[in-house]
Amino acid sequence: MVDESKNIELTEDDLENKSKGQLIKMAGQLRDRRNELNQMASDRASKRDDLNAKTREKVDEAQEHREKRDELNEQVQEHKESRNELNAEANELFDKVEQLKSDMELDEGKDLEDLEEEIEDLEFKQQTEVLSSEEEQELIEKIESKREEYEERKQKLDQNEDLEELVEEAEEVRSEASQHHQKVTELADKAQEHHNQMIEAYREADDIRDEADEMHEKFVEAQEAADRHHEDFVRVQKRLRELDKKEEEERKSERDKKKEEAKEEAEEIYQKFKEGETLDTEDLMKLQKTGLL
Repeated sequence: MVDESKNIELTEDDLENKSKGQLIKMAGQLRDRRNELNQMASDRASKRDDLNAKTREKVDEAQEHREKRDELNEQVQEHKESRNELNAEANELFDKVEQLKSDMELDEGKDLEDLEEEIEDLEFKQQTEVLSSEEEQELIEKIESKREEYEERKQKLDQNEDLEELVEEAEEVRSEASQHHQKVTELADKAQEHHNQMIEAYREADDIRDEADEMHEKFVEAQEAADRHHEDFVRVQKRLRELDKKEEEERKSERDKKKEEAKEEAEEIYQKFKEGETLDTEDLMKLQKTGLL
């Protein structure tokens, strides 16, 4: 803030009633205070401009983070689209796998290893146990039934060799989709980081701008005070010129008055001279001075 106690106050009464010497002193005080305030205003303007420059730097920094964030968000969107497309493709492939399994009825019943183990157990029983003819016939029929089931399932698997390839392809597509999902997560985190940095840079820019605005108000205050002192300085200078002019007029009036008196006196002496009176040296010099002799 401007220290108003150092300001110089000029009133109309000062202009009208102060002596020339007092006004000259006051003009010097007004000039010095004006120069001091102008320097103060200049310093504050410089600080304000520095703060405004820092504000612009922070805004530029925020813009850079905004652009980077938007660029990353675009990449996120691209990876999302790729992920969704691949997931859809993988879902279709897995649906085909399930359909093939359903068509082959491989999703129900025992697998080949289980059937093979059951057949071996039955054959071992046939070879090692003493059975009645009826029991042995029943066991033989059971073994044959298991072998038929085994061959039927094995044939279905052999006829659908594409199943494993289809499963592998589906898993590869799903894996690729997962890689895109990982990219989505990584890029989204980076985008959020730039977003946070953008917000922080804008906040700092607002804080610095507030400082710059406050400094501008201080600059205006100092400049206005300097302008007031300059105006008063000009008023005092004008008053001093008026006093100088008045003094000159008074001096001229005094000179004219003395000149007129000297002329009148010389004319009286000249009249005496014409009338034949004897003039002394001083009278002669007065006549010469006025040009009558």
